Amino acid sequence: MTKRPADTGIPEDEKGIRDTVREKYAAVAGNECGCCCGGPDLDAIADALGYSEEELEKVPEGAHLGLGCGNPLALAALKGGETVLDLGSGAGFDCFLAAYRVGPKGHVIGVDMTHEMVARARKNAEIAGLSQVEFRLGEIEHLPVEDESIDLVISNCVINLSPDKEQVFREAYRVLRNGASLMISDIVVTGVLPDEVRGSAAMYAGCIAGAVEQEEYIRLLEKAGFHEIEILESRPYPLEQTGCCTPGEELIEGLTLTKEEVARIGDAIASVKIRAAKK
Repeated sequence: MTKRPADTGIPEDEKGIRDTVREKYAAVAGNECGCCCGGPDLDAIADALGYSEEELEKVPEGAHLGLGCGNPLALAALKGGETVLDLGSGAGFDCFLAAYRVGPKGHVIGVDMTHEMVARARKNAEIAGLSQVEFRLGEIEHLPVEDESIDLVISNCVINLSPDKEQVFREAYRVLRNGASLMISDIVVTGVLPDEVRGSAAMYAGCIAGAVEQEEYIRLLEKAGFHEIEILESRPYPLEQTGCCTPGEELIEGLTLTKEEVARIGDAIASVKIRAAKK
């Protein structure tokens, strides 16, 4: 039987995991004032993740929900007229930033499996008047995108949520043009996570329990066909920086961890920025 998000344990099947994640982020999308009403400062979170004040001023209000763990576009070389695909695009924050860089002759596609997020992103695009941006409902393991049609694939703290990361990378490889690149900000494991953390549904939806070791992440990219894989940045990711939509105190609620064990969770995970190329 698939467990509900209120339970402590992660569902055992892939559909159950996706349903758990989808329900969590549908609730975030449905909060009209964003996930931080009375919570942490979204601008402060964006600054910590590497976004500039100028970038924040460009995007429509309600597009930035504090869900990322980095800025995948920070080191990306984008040209006018190119096509960008965002895996797990949420309310469209990174898509809109990409749209300004590729210009009106470019094209940006956001794919998200949550109806509510896609609806919110489409509304934001209409408000911003960015006709070169579109949002498609779909799973990142089965992208509704044509073969070899993309110049850059980006993703921000989403692939860790997939129960089949290898399939995500195969799909990313399929849609990229030859010589094109993948630029990811994501969470990886660099130490040892307690079993209780690994089995927590809240920790999974909070981008921690589903993360894999850094070496495994690279191996899966290689297995999908990517080469020239580089870790461009790696930094600690303490629980207090996990984003306002799943604050640290909620992540550990119901877990029987000591303060020392909680502190070690942050030491066992990292936010990384990874670039890889398609031959």
